[in-house]
Amino acid sequence: MNIYETSPHISTPVTYADSMNRGERFVKRLADILVSGVGMLVLSPFFLIIWLLIFFNGGQPVYKQERIGYHGRAFNILKFRTMRKDAEKDGIPRTEEERMAQMTRIGHFLRDYHLDEFPQLWNVFRGDMSLVGYRPERQVFIDKIMEHNPDYIQLYQIRPGLTSMATLYNGYTDTMEKMLTRLDMDLEYLTTRSLGGDIRIIWITVLSIIKGKKF
Repeated sequence: MNIYETSPHISTPVTYADSMNRGERFVKRLADILVSGVGMLVLSPFFLIIWLLIFFNGGQPVYKQERIGYHGRAFNILKFRTMRKDAEKDGIPRTEEERMAQMTRIGHFLRDYHLDEFPQLWNVFRGDMSLVGYRPERQVFIDKIMEHNPDYIQLYQIRPGLTSMATLYNGYTDTMEKMLTRLDMDLEYLTTRSLGGDIRIIWITVLSIIKGKKF
């Protein structure tokens, strides 16, 4: 099933309750600000090196792409550029194989070690995202997903994140089947999340990156 297939049946939306109370959400947001702020300071020399490498290889170092996040609001997600500047210039989404073919040499390295996502610490700091949460999608993909499962809208209760169990174990989602599997995992996160669970997900993410796991 590819991302352009539609479903002949749309189920009735289900209400999913956020498992975190107000106090836990406050602590989570405070942790996001502190960790992302310190992270940007500590990693700033690496930011500069990566910026220069991309710049001198003929690319615009940082690019923005509109995603839909908290309360259904659009925001610009930030990433270090990994593909050629003319990639997706027609606005048509690419499969993972097509994306790999359009990737630059430095882009492969950045993507393998998830260094391309460093600029998203700024998204976390300003409140567009959280350290842990569902991965935000473009509206074109959300529309396709909701043709199959309208419960996607329930995710708007929380901020999207840099990492999640769905991201770790479902990988890059270039098919509708993967997108729907990730949605099920994200909805489970919404209804079971906790501060301790977030710490565990961050720890697993760090270990996965150090081990060079692709996700």
